[in-house]
Order: sequence, then structure tokens, then C-alpha cells
Amino acid sequence: MYQNLALLAAFLLTYSLFAGRFESRLLNGPLMFMLAGLLLGPAFLGVLQLRIDREGLKFLAELTLAIVLFSDAANADLKVLRANEGLPLRLLMIGLPLTIAGGWLVGVWLFPQVPPLELAILATLLAPTDAALGKAVVSNPQVPASVREGLNVESGLNDGICVPVLLMFLALLVEEQTRSPISLALELVIEELGIGALIGITLTLIAWRLQRYSVKHQWQTPVWSQLTLPGLAILCFATAQTLGGSGFIAAFVGGLLASFLFTEQKHQMLKASEEFASLLSVITWVVFGALVIPWAWSSLTLNIWLYSVLSLTMIRILPVLISLVGTRFDFETRLFIGWFGPRGLASIVFAVMILAYPLQASRTLVATAVCTVLLSVLLHGLSANPWVARLASRDH
Repeated sequence: MYQNLALLAAFLLTYSLFAGRFESRLLNGPLMFMLAGLLLGPAFLGVLQLRIDREGLKFLAELTLAIVLFSDAANADLKVLRANEGLPLRLLMIGLPLTIAGGWLVGVWLFPQVPPLELAILATLLAPTDAALGKAVVSNPQVPASVREGLNVESGLNDGICVPVLLMFLALLVEEQTRSPISLALELVIEELGIGALIGITLTLIAWRLQRYSVKHQWQTPVWSQLTLPGLAILCFATAQTLGGSGFIAAFVGGLLASFLFTEQKHQMLKASEEFASLLSVITWVVFGALVIPWAWSSLTLNIWLYSVLSLTMIRILPVLISLVGTRFDFETRLFIGWFGPRGLASIVFAVMILAYPLQASRTLVATAVCTVLLSVLLHGLSANPWVARLASRDH
């Protein structure tokens, strides 16, 4: 255990010291962490011996996603949704449903042996984009502000939007033989989504009122106030899960409400939450490289590779081009927006989640998700800086 901890700490320390150098050379954090896990893990050097079972992996992935969902939602500037010709709104309301539909259609073509409902699950778990993987784009001032803000808001909200869709398909899968889809859908909305949303709203309102009372009496200290929102994120998630609701919905809704309520101190209070999410993300990416990639590698077929390539290109880019019809963006900028929809943490967590369900083709689905994320980390990481530089030189 201590050897594993020492290796992780040494790698994290080294990367934190030279991150600027690495990221200016076509590399990014998730790519480096994933490669470190792969090289140090059992598949190659074998010095990183992670003894984590499926439940442990599921807990790590779910907790990481819950905090990321809360932080992304709390950071999201909802006023930007309608700005820049409604770019984020177009990507979320038009592009996202078309991406799920396109992923399902391509799945029907490439995986005819997989049940249609399971293909809908695959399309949904690969639809959300990852803000951390796209950081080289969304944080680069050379990228037009409208594009940066649009992609940032999209990646911050689309994983939260995909959660109820995924839960819907999973519920239909479990009880499709015994219940009508309409009654099942209503029950899901009332139970998991309703309980999750109610808990997220209630706990965030309570935390906000307590925080205001504390500020009024000058009881807060700068150090401890940073833990308010991380604590709230975990509380929303764990309480909803305990009471039979969706912890992800609770965290996402709580984050959206926190964005509205904690306006004055929001960014200061979110720093610790973002750092906590970053640390958990590092561990998740290392585990992904060390354990998940080797587990899925033997299942990768030509059709899985083809689906992964199409998921990152046609399945993503065509819906984006359709959603941007009538806007002032030129064709290359539209292609740029379509290409930079990297898949990462949310897809990994969703893939781990579905292992707990009785899917006929669970190995195929998880292997496809792993393959897509692996390709995304490599291709988006390597292409971000060169394409940004090209756009900047073109605009000048």
C-alpha cells in the first residue's frame, strides 16, 4: 500500500512541478496519469499493485463524478447559455440529443448482436464531453472567447443532462419485461430524479442560510470556508443515494443552485472543491490506466475501434454542424467546436456504473467506452495546441 502511495505521490509531485512544460508539448494531465497507470501497473512494469475491486472502483468513480458535477454546475455561468448566438444552448438542446441518436444508429449498424436498448445506453454514456480534457482549448486566450465559453458551459452541463437519460434506459432495461415504459418512466422521474433534485435544492438552501448567518456574525474563517462547498457536494450525493434518489442529480442540481445563491464568494469557496475533484480525477485516471485498459484490451475488436473513431468524429461533429446552422461561425470554427468534444471522466464513471446491471453485452459496451476514452485522451491531447495555434495565426 505504501509503495503504491509513494509512486502516486512522486508522480503527482513531478507533474505538478513541470505541468506547464508538459502541457506546452502536446501533453495533458489525463494523458500523463493514464500512461503512468498503464506503464507502472500490472500490464507492464508491475510496480503499481492496486488491489481495488469492482465496488471500490465504482465508489471512487461515483464520488469523483459527483464532486465534478457539483463544481462544473456551480461554475457554470447560465447567462452565457443564450450568449454568442446561443452556442451552448444549441450544443446542449440540439447537438446532444442528435449525438445520442447518431451513436445509437451507428451502434445498430456495427453491433447488430447487441440489444437496441443497450446500444442506447452506449450512445448515452459516450455523449458527455470532459472539461478537463479540453482544458488546453477552454483556458487558452488564443481561442475566441465565444468558442471557449460555449465549449466550457457545454462540457460543464452535458454530463448532468445525460445522467437522467442513462438512468431512464437502465431502468427500462431492468424492468422492460414486466412494466409498461410510460409507468416506469414516471416512477423514475418521481423517485430517483425527484428525490435527487429535492435533496440537492433543500440541502443547498440550508447550507446557504447557515453560511449567511455565519457571515453576518463574522464566524467564518477563510481556511474553513473553503470546505463548505466540497462538504455540500458530498452531502447532496450521499444523502440522495441513501434515500433512494440519484446522487448525481442531487449534486448537479445543488451545484446549479449554489451558482445562483453563493454569488459573492462562489469562486473563492469553489477552489477547494475543484482541487479535491482534481485529486480524485488523478487517482481515477491512474486506476483507469493500470486496471481498466488492460482488462478491456482483449475485448477490443475492429468494430469497436471503428465505433470509437466514429464516436469522436462523425457522431459528434455532424450534430454540432447541424446545431450551428444559421450562426455566424465560419466552417473551420464549426469543425473545431465539433472536434473538441473529448470523452473522459463521465464516460468512465458511466461505464463502471453499468457493470452492476444485467446487460447482455456489458463487456462490449465497457470495452467500447474504454477504447473511445483512450483514443480521445490521445487524439484531443495531441491536436489541441496545434489547431489553436492555427486558428490564432489565421485570425491575425
